[in-house]
Amino acid sequence: MKFPHAARLTRLRFGLLAAVLAVAGLFAASAQIASASPSRAATGPKPTIVLEHGAWADSGSWNGVVQRLQHDGYKVYAPPDPLQGLKYDTATLKDFLGTIPGHIVLAGHSYGGMVITNAATGNKNVKALVYDDAFIPAKGDTAGSLSGARPGSCLAVANPATVFNLVPFPGAPKGVVDAYVKPSVFPGCFANGLPASEGAVLAATQRPLATSVLTDKSGVPAWKTIPSWAVVGTADHVIPPAEQLFMAKRAGAHITEVHAPHLSMISNPGVVTRTIIAAAKATG
Repeated sequence: MKFPHAARLTRLRFGLLAAVLAVAGLFAASAQIASASPSRAATGPKPTIVLEHGAWADSGSWNGVVQRLQHDGYKVYAPPDPLQGLKYDTATLKDFLGTIPGHIVLAGHSYGGMVITNAATGNKNVKALVYDDAFIPAKGDTAGSLSGARPGSCLAVANPATVFNLVPFPGAPKGVVDAYVKPSVFPGCFANGLPASEGAVLAATQRPLATSVLTDKSGVPAWKTIPSWAVVGTADHVIPPAEQLFMAKRAGAHITEVHAPHLSMISNPGVVTRTIIAAAKATG
C-alpha cells in the first residue's frame, strides 16, 4: 500500500538536506577565500620601533613608552645616544639602524630629534619619524640656534655657567667640555609638572652633553622624504612650544599637542605611545 504523503515528506527532507549542504559548502568556500586573502592588518609584521633619547637623559627616560609598545606587540629598541657630537651620534645611530631588518619607526626626544633627522636620511627601512618635544632641524640648523630662536627656553642664557656645570673630559677637542644641567635648574627646567623628588632623581642621574653639540650643523633632513609626527608639550620650558610648532609645521608633521613638560614621554607616556602607534599604522 502506498503512502503519498510519506513520499512527499521524504522528498522534502532530502530537499532540505541538500539545501543545508549547499549552504555549508558556500560557507566553507568563503572561509577558504578569506584565508587566502588576509586583511590589510595581517599582511606583514609590525615595524620595529627605535627610540632615541635626548641630552641630559638616558634610554630609561623611554621606559613608560617601551612598556606600552611591548604590551601592544611591538619590538622596541632604545639604544644609548653617546651625546658626543652630532656627526658622531648620527653615525652611531645610523650603524645601529643598519642591523635591523624590515620597516622601522624612528622616534627622538629633544636633541634626539636632531640625531634621527640625520641618521634616517637615505635609509629606506625607516618609514616614519616621530618627534617628542624635539628639535626638527632643517639643513644648517644647530641646537643652539633653535633653542634661542624664540623666547622661553630656560637654557638659552647669556652666561652658560648660570645653568650648566662645565666639566672637562679626556680626549676632548679643544674648547669642548661636558655640560651638566645644574641640579638647582633641572627640576623646574626639564621636569616641571613632575613630582619634585622625581625631578631631583633625574637631575642626579643625567648624562652630560659635549658642548660641541650646541653648534654642530644639521645635514639634509630625513623629513623631506619620510612622513613625520610631532608631540608638542605646551608646558615645555626647554624648547619653546612656539618653536616646536614652527618646526613641526615646516616639516609637514602630524601634530599632537599635550599639556606636558619637556619630558612628556615620562609625564604623558600614553599620548606619546599612541602617536608612535599611529605613525606605525599609517606607514606600516
